[in-house]
Parts: sequence; C-alpha cells; structure tokens
Amino acid sequence: MIVALCGPPGAGKTTVSTRVADRLEARGESVRLVHSDEFSTRTYEQLYERVAEGPEDVVWLVDATFYRREWQDRFRTLGDVRFVLVTASLETCLERNRRREDAISEQGVHVVSREFDAPEADLELDTDELSATEATDRVLEAFERWRSA
Repeated sequence: MIVALCGPPGAGKTTVSTRVADRLEARGESVRLVHSDEFSTRTYEQLYERVAEGPEDVVWLVDATFYRREWQDRFRTLGDVRFVLVTASLETCLERNRRREDAISEQGVHVVSREFDAPEADLELDTDELSATEATDRVLEAFERWRSA
C-alpha cells in the first residue's frame, strides 16, 4: 500500500508521516518513508521511480505537496494508493514554515497554496483542528480500514 500525504508547505505532512512511520514500525510493519525534500531536481519523477522500483511488500509513506493533478494521477497508476490531504490555514502554514530549519520562501508557500489542486482524498486532516497525535491516530485508523477492505 502507498499512502501519499499531501498538502501545502507547513500543513504538517512531515510531522504526521514521520509519526505514522514510527508507530507502524513499532508494530512490526515494514515501512518505507520518502520525503520530497530528499530530491533537489525532478522531484516527482524521482519519488515515482523510488516507489515504483522499490519493494512491493512494504507500506510506502510518501510526503510531498502533490499540488499538481498530473503528479497525483501519475502516482495513482502505482496501484493501491491512498491520498491523505493535510491542510491548515495559510497563516498557520506561513508561521510553521518560518520556524523550519529548511524553510522555503514565503512566496513559495503562497504559490503552492494558491495553485493547490486538491486530490480526491481518501482522508482529510485539518491540522488547525487536530493535534499531531490526533492526526497520526486518524491516519492509522484509516490505514487499518484500507488494509482490510
């Protein structure tokens, strides 16, 4: 199964995906977590290749904005892909981005937020309303439903 956590910069994707990976691994699941920040060029092509060429018997967690529909559509061709839309207000995203060690430009946050083409999400999380722990719990609950479907 591939779980793609998407949303604007600063929404909480990395926090949630890292916590989900930790909790799944603690339960004995084989997990691969890949962040778009790992790639400096051809980001979505490299994310796609990493997952497509990687082992199939693991849970893949992919952390990226996926703000363009074409990237979402391409990932859906990989099979059992679930999109988790992680959102927060623009003000929250900007504030969180300012506190990041690897912050992107504020203009970048504005552009992605404005141009974001939200996917048909299997799960939506508003991190203005949910704590990181609550958001993590919701992903894990959804994961169990998806796996048993």
